[in-house]
Amino acid sequence: MIRRAFIQELGSGRMEPEMRDLLGGLQERGLSTELFTAKRLERRQLPLDRETLVAGDVPTVLGALGQLGIEPPPTNDYPRSIEPFLHRRLWTSTLRKLTADIENGMSPPVFAKPQGRKKRFTGHVFRTQEDLIYLQRASLSTPILCSEVVRWQSEYRVFVIRGRIVGLRHYAGDPAIRVDEAQVEQAVRALEEAGEGTAAYGVDFGVLETGQTALVEWNDGFSLGSYGLDRSLYTELTLARWAELTEFPLG
Repeated sequence: MIRRAFIQELGSGRMEPEMRDLLGGLQERGLSTELFTAKRLERRQLPLDRETLVAGDVPTVLGALGQLGIEPPPTNDYPRSIEPFLHRRLWTSTLRKLTADIENGMSPPVFAKPQGRKKRFTGHVFRTQEDLIYLQRASLSTPILCSEVVRWQSEYRVFVIRGRIVGLRHYAGDPAIRVDEAQVEQAVRALEEAGEGTAAYGVDFGVLETGQTALVEWNDGFSLGSYGLDRSLYTELTLARWAELTEFPLG
């Protein structure tokens, strides 16, 4: 059972909107809360245990799990069970190959992003050599996920807690263009039946220019952008995922 929580602040009382909502949601539940900065966690100044929620950005939460002796959860941006909802070709590669193909004029426009949690660069559509400036700080051996370029008319995040859709929030494109909720529900059922869902997560769907509802990507339920989701639901989601994560210590 989670008895208290450490919530990340940015310093001088500044907080991400999600953390501010979470703070309020936890206080409404009567949980003891304390703000902290990433530096305090890095210096091991927080008395962590498995009954204490640690909420913040991805590096901070992974750092807390590490201090608790818990392996970070694997990344799974495109779960196998919902690949039929991609409606576009997807493949793995490396920055070395992408760079060579772009420089040699052998590649059509391609969307590429880092594979795994180490985000050496932001996902981007690469068309010409000028786009390679986005890769200046990344190693050529960096593994990447690539997909053919598609046009999104609108994009939404679907919030799921214990297999149940609890929210749908628009975050890009035309809000008047809605995803096909029957398709979204079918995808979530497929995820759950395949055992690829976690206790809480967000899965992004959008509407392509073809009118198809398609998977954008899956997102784990910690450090998750809320896009204005009701704070009580965001609090429930965060607690559910943390409780699940802390059930699996190393050794």
